[in-house]
Amino acid sequence: MDIKGKKTEEVFISEADQYLFAQGTHYDIYKKLGAHPSVQDGKKGMFFGVWAPNAASVHVIGTFNGWDESAAPMEKLGPGGIYALFIPGVSTGELYKFLITTPSGEKLYKADPFANSAEMRPGTASRTVDISDFKWSDELWLKEREGKDYNKEPLAIYECHIGSWMRHPRPEEKGFYNYREFADRIVEYLKEMKYTHIELMGIAEYPFDGSWGYQVTGYYAPTSRYGEPKDFMYLVNKLHKNKIGVILDWVPAHFATDAHGLGRFDGECIFEDPDPRKGEHPDWGTKIFNYGKTEVKNFLIANALFWIKEYHIDGIRVDAVASMLYLDYGKQDGQWVANKYGGNKNLEAIEFFKHLNSVVLGTYPGFITIAEESTAWPKVTGPVEDDGLGFSFKWNMGWMHDFCEYMKLDPYFRKDNHYAMTFAMSYNDSENYILPLSHDEVVHLKCSMVNKMPGYKVDKYANLRCGYTYMFGHAGKKLLCMGQDFAQEREWSEEREIDWFLLGEDLNKGMHEYVKELLKLYRKYPCLYELDNSWAGFEWLNCDDKERSTYSFFRKSTTGKNNLLFVINMTPVKWEKYKLGVPAKKKYKLLLNSTEERFGGCGEVIPKEITAKKEYVDYRDYSITFDLPPYAALVFVF
Repeated sequence: MDIKGKKTEEVFISEADQYLFAQGTHYDIYKKLGAHPSVQDGKKGMFFGVWAPNAASVHVIGTFNGWDESAAPMEKLGPGGIYALFIPGVSTGELYKFLITTPSGEKLYKADPFANSAEMRPGTASRTVDISDFKWSDELWLKEREGKDYNKEPLAIYECHIGSWMRHPRPEEKGFYNYREFADRIVEYLKEMKYTHIELMGIAEYPFDGSWGYQVTGYYAPTSRYGEPKDFMYLVNKLHKNKIGVILDWVPAHFATDAHGLGRFDGECIFEDPDPRKGEHPDWGTKIFNYGKTEVKNFLIANALFWIKEYHIDGIRVDAVASMLYLDYGKQDGQWVANKYGGNKNLEAIEFFKHLNSVVLGTYPGFITIAEESTAWPKVTGPVEDDGLGFSFKWNMGWMHDFCEYMKLDPYFRKDNHYAMTFAMSYNDSENYILPLSHDEVVHLKCSMVNKMPGYKVDKYANLRCGYTYMFGHAGKKLLCMGQDFAQEREWSEEREIDWFLLGEDLNKGMHEYVKELLKLYRKYPCLYELDNSWAGFEWLNCDDKERSTYSFFRKSTTGKNNLLFVINMTPVKWEKYKLGVPAKKKYKLLLNSTEERFGGCGEVIPKEITAKKEYVDYRDYSITFDLPPYAALVFVF
């Protein structure tokens, strides 16, 4: 028994373990490969396992043996290329690497692909740790999650990069709040704003801050920038206890080329394809996983399950899905190899996604997988049995592009691009969509959301309030990058915290309050989320008013009660006696007016309640009439 009363079990790798890993179906392989506390012959220590099929020999080197390259030779267990070794006396907190000697005598010093913890960068060693005895208290959350169908639930995601959300004032902390300190601060913020989920960027260990976590070296280790694995467990546990879900950015598309990482791991390309036309991204300078190799697929699928089982994660947003599906993605002629049918589809990646989603979603109801897929690939969220990829949701990158391009326009030219904003509804029922305004839209000289907007400063904020209202009214779940909910004016950078000081400015404070009201509205009214992927939940009132650049539509609930009417004026012109055809002779109660002074608006007054009259407008028998203020977004309930 250890000092906490937990019995340490013997860890070993059986022939069955080796067989299942070679078949690509050992979903608990992370409990065998890597470094794990173990006991043998009554002695406690650490069990090490690694897959290195082309190695001539493998040694474990670390702080526990003075990095002696001959002290700890590993045993090759079988033809599959797995090596193992138990070292008595090794405890947690030790640094280690695998010294792999190739048949030609080359020595490679590799971090553990299955390590549960890593040395703080710029160090590159793995670290021994025990992640098995954290005291979770989120059973109620997990039980309730099993019964959720998120197609019919509110999903309002706050995209967050921990290191730049808020910087630590103490210099000895290297600028970072740890996971526990962050937990205490972020929970308060998310509860105040009414987000349902947080999506965390850059959690799996990575060497270069500027990659934002999208070039990974340690797929099984929460980055040490913000603390230890159990600190990350504390963060997830606290979020769950406060009814906030946790989504991780997950990067199976490519990996970092750093010498201690997965590339040429045993002297040969075992994680990537040896042909650079298949195994490298020329634009990104990264390696591509070999999805046709069973052990590689096992490594990745087991990794997704690892985050679910060991860290209680609620969803994964899969990065760069398009780059996996197309063999020629980002490549010129001569830089890629066609599939066996002569096409550009990556058949192995397609099978990988089907396998991943079948296993993960079939085992964990209520878990969600999200594809960042930027093309018109069919059935991304379609069922696997109908030749779909099986994802829960797809980022609607088309909507995002059209939205940003339209909102950047001078209002004079918006009438000529009117249908850019309505186009997404023409294909809305083809997938289960999330509408993303992510970090990718506010970096690399693309401007922050508010500085994409045209006009003087006050116009920019008024435009953005209209844009966000359109987003929250439109069919599809919602994602907003941190800082954009209070109209951060600078682009996002991983090197500094978001500009919290702007909350002292009236316009930013008003925007913050306005987004909070949108989120409250979204959470309160089921018509905004329960029929997202069906025309049964959305209806245009007037999508053709391009001369005035106005949009009007309503969202419908399954019960027919508490439907919401949206009216948005995308110009600085006041439309007096604006008439709008409505679906019924009812009273339309004003819920939200973006021009209120508390939001930074001009203070235009709209009647709190408008009764429809018998008058044929917009092909409807009833209408309402009111003065529509410039740059106004109005929401009515009926």
